[in-house]
Amino acid sequence: MTTALHERVLIIDFGSQVTKLIARRVRESGVYCEVHPFNKITDELLSDYAPGAVILSGGPNSVGQTKSPRIHDAVFKLGVPLLGICYGQMAMVEQLGGSAEGADEREFGRAELEIVKDSPLFSGIGTPGSKHTVWMSHGDRVNALPEGFEIIAKSPNAPFAVSQDSARKFYNVMFHPEVAHTPIGAQLLKNFTHKIAGLKGDWTMAAFKDEAIAAVRKQVGDGKVICGLSGGVDSSVVAVLLNEAIGDQLTCVFVDTGMMRKNEAEEVISLFSTHYNINLIHVDAQDKFLDLLEGVSDPEQKRKIIGKTFIDLFEIQAKNIGGAKFLAQGTLYPDVIESVSFDGGPSVTIKSHHNVGGLPERMDMALVEPLRELFKDEVRDLGRELGLDPAFVERHPFPGPGLAIRCPGEITKEKLDLLREADAIYLSQIKKHNLYNEIWQAFAVILPVKTVGVMGDSRTYEHVLALRAVTSSDGMTADYYPFSHEFLGETATRIINEVQGVNRVVYDITSKPPGTIEWE
Repeated sequence: MTTALHERVLIIDFGSQVTKLIARRVRESGVYCEVHPFNKITDELLSDYAPGAVILSGGPNSVGQTKSPRIHDAVFKLGVPLLGICYGQMAMVEQLGGSAEGADEREFGRAELEIVKDSPLFSGIGTPGSKHTVWMSHGDRVNALPEGFEIIAKSPNAPFAVSQDSARKFYNVMFHPEVAHTPIGAQLLKNFTHKIAGLKGDWTMAAFKDEAIAAVRKQVGDGKVICGLSGGVDSSVVAVLLNEAIGDQLTCVFVDTGMMRKNEAEEVISLFSTHYNINLIHVDAQDKFLDLLEGVSDPEQKRKIIGKTFIDLFEIQAKNIGGAKFLAQGTLYPDVIESVSFDGGPSVTIKSHHNVGGLPERMDMALVEPLRELFKDEVRDLGRELGLDPAFVERHPFPGPGLAIRCPGEITKEKLDLLREADAIYLSQIKKHNLYNEIWQAFAVILPVKTVGVMGDSRTYEHVLALRAVTSSDGMTADYYPFSHEFLGETATRIINEVQGVNRVVYDITSKPPGTIEWE
């Protein structure tokens, strides 16, 4: 949609689990970029995309393997700066006449990098002799450089850790600058895009907003658009953007499943129908969802029931509206990336996203996906640019099935109401202590067990509540938030005193992996 208007970087993906992080770091420096699988790179794509620079990602393969991924030869002839990372480094070296092979001494985790020669890649980072912590993840290593390359940094187990061909502006690094464990990584990538490639960094949310509005108007014309509004960040930003673009041509459908947080349904209705004056249809389906979920405890079955019922109800409303030609969705760029296998075959990393499911085919409508170029943090930035209420923009991620997957075991209205009250107290405590924006996600879980307690002089047998709070930069990995014991004690006391039916509170200190952020 907007790429033709901006300088841009092409990221070629060789299957690394952290390729998306390269894109995020590049975007953070104001440069637009896209990720494309190595086997989808063609002369036509390179010509149409016209990148100002190319970054080659890491990957799980070894360059010595038969049929290992290769860099399209035309990439080397573009006349633009190249940066190879890990596998991208070794593939570049091999294809340009050097060599790489398996090493007896591997490097996984933190390593010490020593700069041995001045380079624009390390501008503002360090000079020869300085040492820096980086994050390595390799069993192979370069053992001979192609003609024209020189060493500019080394590590204990990678003598060619960083090299460059300054004449062609080809650079490669053995470590991963995109991960948080490499403190110099963001600056190194910015040096590559700004100092070496000479890109100005013209990718801003203000520009994106104007371009997205123009693109929606061009796509939709005078047609009607419907949008499923959940109250989460993505759908809220889509709704406000579309309202600014096409006004009365938009109708939003809010299906209240009864699995929302406390007062959330009322807040959604008030904000969008009153404040923004958006055409909003409110479908109160709480009883229907509870009836269908009665006796169901398997989490995957819960998800399927909720997803199917939501689609059925949404489809009914779409037919009632009549004449809508377009369906608006909050598809994000990670959804797009993860829905493409880097090697062209089945991949365990592919997700079955709600936003790329079967709904459009059934409804015979064209998709409007104004956020499909954005990462989650960029969606929040766009929300701020649109003037969306900060309470909506900054709220923690909330799963599509809602409280249903925070209620292991059978779901009942009693348990949901109890969970809603406890969750509201927990979040109010976090906000009271000014911790909300330090935490990626925080929520309460009602466990499918009861325990004995003592209240006053009476014996109780009531529910157990688990509290969960994690820190993360992207949701791919996460660690528990280290609340003080004073905070946990104060919060547990409030919940037990104010929520009838709970007599025990525990705190989940599991990281991801091995756990997940949500419990189901």
